[in-house]
Amino acid sequence: MVEQYPRLEGWPLMSSPFPTTFIIGTYIYFVTSLGPKLMENKKPFELRHIMAFYNFSVVILSLYMTYEFLMSGWATGYSFRCDIVDYSRSPTALRMVRTCWLYYFSKFIELLDTIFFVLRKKNNQVTFLHVFHHSIMPWTWWFGVKFAPGGLGTFHALLNCIVHVIMYTYYGICSLGPAYYKYLWWKKYMTTIQLVQFIIVTAHIGQIYIMDDCPYQYPIFMFIIWLYGSMFLVLFLHFWYHAYTKGQRPPKMTRNGISKDQ
Repeated sequence: MVEQYPRLEGWPLMSSPFPTTFIIGTYIYFVTSLGPKLMENKKPFELRHIMAFYNFSVVILSLYMTYEFLMSGWATGYSFRCDIVDYSRSPTALRMVRTCWLYYFSKFIELLDTIFFVLRKKNNQVTFLHVFHHSIMPWTWWFGVKFAPGGLGTFHALLNCIVHVIMYTYYGICSLGPAYYKYLWWKKYMTTIQLVQFIIVTAHIGQIYIMDDCPYQYPIFMFIIWLYGSMFLVLFLHFWYHAYTKGQRPPKMTRNGISKDQ
């Protein structure tokens, strides 16, 4: 096992997976049980200003993480094929570690997506897949940061940051109110963007099965990423089929309680 723990000594939440597990468990309990019960006899909160600030803040954070992922490897030497983890203490390697940790931490910030659903009594949006996605990402990424912060296992994070710039810009404009809906003509492309994301992630990570002697240090992560990408690719293809091929009206493109239909 590659020893890289000293680089993370003293970093928040990285001492063990238990704090992350506790936060995720609390989140699941709140959004599926406690939150809806507390809101049962209350009026929905009006959170447009808060959500506008939140959405555009995530856009800025995603832009920053995109830049950092590029500068710490993806635009400065990675081949997009067999890129292994650099466990040295070089400036570039340490920059990648910091970027991976920030990406991991950003997944806790994004839990607010579901919190806003609950506080606005949009409980129909708190689906199993939504909660599963928001729960599994920070939990699996704790292990990624701990054991393999860098290399080809971070490509999906880079792509996800780019997609989030687009998606949260959409949500941010939505949260500004009906006067701004005219600027959302590109709403219909949102599903396509997400679909393309999972196709690219699955194709990129699938290379490890056809590359000869790729010495990536933790192949288990490659399988997990491939499984995750494939699963969501199937789900979005299913959505695409029912929404467009069969001519059914696609569900509202919402994620954190805002939609153009509101």
